[in-house]
Amino acid sequence: MSHATPPITLTIAGSDSGGGAGIQADLKTFHAREVHGLSVIAAITSQNTRGVTAVHTVPLKHIRSQLEAVFDDFPIGAVKTGMLGSAAVTRLVARELRTRQPAWLVVDPVMISTSGARLLDEDAVTAMVDELIPLADILTPNLPEAEALLGRKLRKPEQFDRAGEALLGLGARAVLLKGGHSPEQEVVDRFYDERGVMELRYPRLPLEGHGTGCTLASAIAAELAKGRPPRSAVRRAVAYVHRALERAYQPGGGAVHVLGH
Repeated sequence: MSHATPPITLTIAGSDSGGGAGIQADLKTFHAREVHGLSVIAAITSQNTRGVTAVHTVPLKHIRSQLEAVFDDFPIGAVKTGMLGSAAVTRLVARELRTRQPAWLVVDPVMISTSGARLLDEDAVTAMVDELIPLADILTPNLPEAEALLGRKLRKPEQFDRAGEALLGLGARAVLLKGGHSPEQEVVDRFYDERGVMELRYPRLPLEGHGTGCTLASAIAAELAKGRPPRSAVRRAVAYVHRALERAYQPGGGAVHVLGH
């Protein structure tokens, strides 16, 4: 007996051997949000709950062959990009996405891991700004990533709206500026689009989450693939991540918590 095919969502990102972030978190999120998940692995990290010990970028020809395999067979409803690792990979992914023109693209500009390891070359930031972000329907930086993209410090809430407008100026149709790194008592995520700003506020939980950015961007992509408009997709995704943080646990010896999907 054949069942109805769920919406199909693709992640292009790095593998996390510890299972808390990256491709592994993306696929868990897709499953939890009831979409079929596809993956293109752009990098392989050696990491656990204590940190990242090595990063290997997948050769470009293998990334290209993965992209060709999934786009040639599946009706992809939305794409999410995460850790890409290098300028060459970023340019390749941007070039393929320009050609394939998926209905929705969520760009999570992964640059630094929770443990502080740099996951994106300096040259790749330029490639992301010039080639990938202008293709994005929703860009999802945290504050350190926004600082790197804009080249300025963001310390006070009154600076965040100006940053949101500046990030929109990079070419994305909408921007979700995540507030986890903010000094504010609450976590305030700010969504900017042509209608203005939408704030999403949640209590700040006393833990350090691992994979929250990957999970959030994947949940947004899943909701877009299911037909939700961007603001609704973002609201549902943020609520999902907050619930997952409430169920977070520590699977290893490090201080970080993995989300309970």
